[in-house]
Amino acid sequence: MFLSEQDLAELIIWRRNLHRRPELSGQEKETAQAVQALLRATGADEIVTELGGHGVLGIYRGDALGPTIMLRAELDGLPIQETSARPHRSITPGKAHLCGHDGHMTILAAVARGLGRKRPRCGQALLLFQPAEEDGSGAAAVLADKKFDQVQPDFVFALHNLPGLPLGHVAIADGLVNCASRGMQIKLSGRTAHASNPELGVSPQRAVVRLLSDITGLGRGGTLDQEFSMVTVTHARLGEPAFGISPGYAEVWLTLRTLTDARMETLRSSAEQLVRRVADSERLEVDVVYRDVFGHCTNAPEAVARLKDALDAEEIEYSGQGLPLRGSEDFGLFNRRSRSAMFFLGAGVDHAGLHVSNYDFPDELIEIGSRVFMRTLRDLLG
Repeated sequence: MFLSEQDLAELIIWRRNLHRRPELSGQEKETAQAVQALLRATGADEIVTELGGHGVLGIYRGDALGPTIMLRAELDGLPIQETSARPHRSITPGKAHLCGHDGHMTILAAVARGLGRKRPRCGQALLLFQPAEEDGSGAAAVLADKKFDQVQPDFVFALHNLPGLPLGHVAIADGLVNCASRGMQIKLSGRTAHASNPELGVSPQRAVVRLLSDITGLGRGGTLDQEFSMVTVTHARLGEPAFGISPGYAEVWLTLRTLTDARMETLRSSAEQLVRRVADSERLEVDVVYRDVFGHCTNAPEAVARLKDALDAEEIEYSGQGLPLRGSEDFGLFNRRSRSAMFFLGAGVDHAGLHVSNYDFPDELIEIGSRVFMRTLRDLLG
């Protein structure tokens, strides 16, 4: 093991400090500064900042020519109030690290310590702390940044913790591992009226009721095969919180989810057709906006093979259990430029789920995840 007990104790403190001060997608300025300070302390050969936003890239170079290998973690937290009573709970109202990105960053911080003490023999190791994963915009912004063109990784690896999987067990597979998803914001506009004369207005009330009742039926659910689809209502608003107004405006927010991008186009088209039919029948204007758009995520077989070699060497159990996942990831975009793969590290069978208000990243995973990543780097770079 390349980390001492002192290293692990200090890394846990670092992780918990990140947990106390979460920042949302695109707002990760202080988190990025904490990462930069850590990378400087390890003696990184180069630190690239403001990559695709607040992204940070630490570069560790070997003495000889060789491949470029990148590891990726995420900077951002979630707009959810944390409800735990832990001493390191979030001190920022309405924001929390409830997906484990603080833990993922700490795993890369552990690797940075190892690389700082012993550089790769050849090539270069890149540690990317990516902004804005939660809203689906971060990976695309990093890839579009001209500063990223200078590195061109041969392989890109990432991990995500996974509650429901035994602690420390790894799920990994070739091919599709995460669903495509997109947020669909439906805006319905009519005309307000006095609450005593609702007939003088055009209320979206009936349209909202019909959509809430009917639109989830467009998803077929079931097994995660090529035809899988799901529609989840995430938010609805009708008018203003007042008793004297018959409303003239409403919004319905949905998440569309499919296993593949191709199936997403079919579901999106069906949802839009239904929305416009309902709006027309109620004499409403309608506008549809898409946000938090994620393509499906696939693992390249060559990259998976490298991770499995590392898991074997570290004697960490793995399987394809639970894959593919319904959840979405923007990491799949890196596979369009480099051979990439993500593995999923069990957070415990009974652990609180991701995006749940009392979730916290298990500190035991810092040592396990960093061992897998470091072994992968040493196998490829020496």
